[in-house]
Amino acid sequence: MSRTDAILKRLSMLHPKLIDLSLERLNRLLDDLGRPDHHMPPVIHVAGTNGKGSTIAYLRAMLEAAGKSVHVYTSPHLVRFNERIRLAGKLVSTRRLNAVLERVEQVNAGQPITYFEVTTAAAFVLFSEIKADYLLLEVGMGGTYDTTNVVEHPLGIIITPVDLDHMAFLGNTIGKIAVEKANIMKRGSPAVIARQAEEGLASINRVAARLGVVPFVGGEDFDAFAQDGRLIYQDDKGLLDLPPPKLIGNHQFENAGVAIAAIRHFGLPVDEAAMAQGLGDVVWPARLSPVAGKLRDLLGPGAELWLDGGHNAHGTRALARALEDMNRARPAPLVLIMGMMNTRSPAAVLAPFEGMAERIITLTIPGEPNAHEARYIAEEASKAGFKASAARTIEAALKSAATTPNARVVISGSLYLAGQVLLKNGTFPE
Repeated sequence: MSRTDAILKRLSMLHPKLIDLSLERLNRLLDDLGRPDHHMPPVIHVAGTNGKGSTIAYLRAMLEAAGKSVHVYTSPHLVRFNERIRLAGKLVSTRRLNAVLERVEQVNAGQPITYFEVTTAAAFVLFSEIKADYLLLEVGMGGTYDTTNVVEHPLGIIITPVDLDHMAFLGNTIGKIAVEKANIMKRGSPAVIARQAEEGLASINRVAARLGVVPFVGGEDFDAFAQDGRLIYQDDKGLLDLPPPKLIGNHQFENAGVAIAAIRHFGLPVDEAAMAQGLGDVVWPARLSPVAGKLRDLLGPGAELWLDGGHNAHGTRALARALEDMNRARPAPLVLIMGMMNTRSPAAVLAPFEGMAERIITLTIPGEPNAHEARYIAEEASKAGFKASAARTIEAALKSAATTPNARVVISGSLYLAGQVLLKNGTFPE
């Protein structure tokens, strides 16, 4: 076990629950640390069900193309915890990460606090001590009581598409979940809202009205879409004709459009040339990303291997649409390798692939005690009409997929599974 893992293990034992939505414990620790959250660069706070990370990746790429330095806080990580904290463009070093975690652990002095709270406090210390022009801050879960919601005066708020997820904590309807997400909005901070389901937008608008915020809404105040291989963005300031985003799928045109809307609505110093450069420079691993290397080699010639972190029905719908587009461009039999956490319904996650997937190979996510068993996912997939089988390991699943000649093999269902795939492949996000 690495020193970082040992520290994180100790910190995870300070509270009996992994998730306990509250701000009291974190505010107490931040007080003891001298309120580092009051000394961070201007914050752009991002909530939503899906698309948060991609939207942040576009914003970061465009801001950096404009010569700005950017801190980033996202979760979860894929391979190493360091991925959660980016300091002025670079992932936090292991030495600096260990030092700040131990420092915060010492100040906390064994008092009850959750893993995400104490690690967020550590990130805030780093963000306060290292200079940058902006901080892109991703909500961990929900919004109202998420640890990141201690930020009092963000430069701007973004809410990406809201859908059903984490219902045990956030509510069992899109409307209820949208209220939780919308509660990151602050009086006096402009808000950009991605295109939403009607029920979700109604909830967001009610919260905005209470705060005196006039939201800038996708599909009403701005729009972004693919046209002749280009990204077309338009709002009341005019139309932009930009190159397509590097990330794959029509949903990425929408995510990039939300980032552009934020740049224009928040008044960020990014011109059209920097937007275009950022669209080509953007990097966000495990979002329908091609996989090369030793795992791909298990498939043999003529096959493709792709990795995607889609982990709920909204995410897999977007993945299915992207795969349909890929199949129109180059037809290939689709083989899905799926693993998921036990908070997900296999039938709901797999439903978008009806009529598309030639077969499904299921996995138990390695090292995850709260993952669905591969056999259970396969049984549920079979009940839903898919040809499905379980595999014991990632390598075994790929060798099974290799029996379908010239297949398009896609590994999906969980970011935790995506992380295990990258680890097995020796691929470390930078």
